[in-house]
Amino acid sequence: MSASGRKGPPAGPERDTFNRWRYAGVFLLLFLFGTETFLVSPLLPTIADDIHVSESAAAQSVTAYVLVYAISAPFLGLLSDRFGRRRTLLAGTALFLLSNAAAALSGSLAPLIVSRALAGLAAAAAGPAIWAHIAETAPERVRGRALGLGMALFSCGQVIGVPLGGLLAGLAGWRSAFWALALGTLAAVPLLLRQVGADPAAAPAQAPAAGTARGAAASVVAAWRHPALRRALTVNTVFHAANLGAYTFLGVVLVQRFDLSVTALGLVGILVGAGSVAGSLLGGRLGDRDRAAGRHHLPLLPLWGLLLAAGIALSAVGPGIVLALIGVTLWFVASGGFVTDQQTLAGTAAPDLRATSSAWLTSTMYAGTGLGAWAVGAFDDTAFSTLVIGAGLALVSAGAALVVTKGLRRGVAPGAGEASEPVAEPASDAAPDPAPGPAAGKQPEEPVRP
Repeated sequence: MSASGRKGPPAGPERDTFNRWRYAGVFLLLFLFGTETFLVSPLLPTIADDIHVSESAAAQSVTAYVLVYAISAPFLGLLSDRFGRRRTLLAGTALFLLSNAAAALSGSLAPLIVSRALAGLAAAAAGPAIWAHIAETAPERVRGRALGLGMALFSCGQVIGVPLGGLLAGLAGWRSAFWALALGTLAAVPLLLRQVGADPAAAPAQAPAAGTARGAAASVVAAWRHPALRRALTVNTVFHAANLGAYTFLGVVLVQRFDLSVTALGLVGILVGAGSVAGSLLGGRLGDRDRAAGRHHLPLLPLWGLLLAAGIALSAVGPGIVLALIGVTLWFVASGGFVTDQQTLAGTAAPDLRATSSAWLTSTMYAGTGLGAWAVGAFDDTAFSTLVIGAGLALVSAGAALVVTKGLRRGVAPGAGEASEPVAEPASDAAPDPAPGPAAGKQPEEPVRP
């Protein structure tokens, strides 16, 4: 029994099993984060009417959430890597609860925008800590499955949570949707307290001394100095410029091509979610199978780029609505599989930068989305630009992903599945909670490299 009162991880074959209930708290939070991201969009007309502003003004609350998340995530990821998952995760969870309660109580635009910005800050603190926690506590044999299930639940928040929030808002007003998020977060707290152990992570070995602005800034960008992570983050930017950048205009394309109604577009959203969930689960299982066979270099990463290109092309120019909808499904199967592989890489390439790397994945995703949406929107013919920009960038990302996998293969020691350069592993979740910094006498888990 550890000093924290929790049992340490069992030895032997039991460690290779995946206990989903052990992650119930963080999985619930991921579902809520997925819901939060897009919750405001369908509620904009109701919110705008209630607080007496235009819909474009109310939409600033969406921008506030996304911008604060994208900008602050790498810095908050560093806090998680320096001071441990539990502290950062619980602080982010508490702020997420309070921010949604504040949104529900907002009577004008300014407090609504501030509350949404705080929600973005909260998710930016807790999100990277969650992915790092899963990556370092799930047994290696099922790590991809655990990350894939987390990503699937995040997608379910978008597909199931957002419509449920809209239904609740229709029955009891838009504020009830935010109260539901607050209550859901409150329900996650006791699970987190039991399931996320005290684990102050050691300060990154390659980072300059903490306590100086220069040292902190260098630590935040440390992921970009790691060759595998730098390539992966570049691929991530290009992939999401194609993926989410083109998705911004998917509804426009389908209306232009097939004159779909708003209701029909809502049903297309179900395919988007189903594809994301299927891709996340499939990517996790296939990734685990590859690593069990000694293939630690993410060989499927280029395949997701090729599948994305095919899905976008079918959606944009495929003959007939059936092929177009098949294209939409393939599109988001590729998206789910790619993101799961990327989270696996972020969680294993540099164990001392897990949360920071995961945070940079989100930031580069948002950056790529903005660039892709701008490029696709620069053309008058949206279907043509979706094909050229979306499918074209997807092919570029597939080629760049091939470079990533080749680099990872060169960095794997023959027969070991480990990188040639040792990296210090953060303390186990079950470790006691000493002061921030390297834990004297701790027994680090053997680092896992792709």
